[in-house]
Amino acid sequence: QVQLVESGGGLVQPGGSLRLSCAVSGLGVEYWAIGWFRQAPGKEREGVSCISSSGGTKHDTGSVKGRFTISRDNAKNTVTVNLQMNSLKPEDTAVYYCATGQSLASLVPGLYDYWGQGTQVTVSS
Repeated sequence: QVQLVESGGGLVQPGGSLRLSCAVSGLGVEYWAIGWFRQAPGKEREGVSCISSSGGTKHDTGSVKGRFTISRDNAKNTVTVNLQMNSLKPEDTAVYYCATGQSLASLVPGLYDYWGQGTQVTVSS
């Protein structure tokens, strides 16, 4: 059974920083890519950042390039994935999800099989 648990969300002022974490557990999860996604009210879920199993390949959506950094630490059947978010903007406000379940580092939500419950990020003064 694959489980993903996000943490680290909260309320932050514009220009501030947050660090999201995703604890992933399950047989062989260290061999899968992991992605961070977000969904704002009334909008479709979008890919934010993703990372390959080795950490050697990363992709970021254009609006977060230079501001967000994804990283991962692998262990047998467990992975911790972090998303460091700097220079946050009000438009970054959303529920953030991590997902896994396939080998390709992709920002396409439909490619992922397993999802966490999400963590709320609110950027507001």
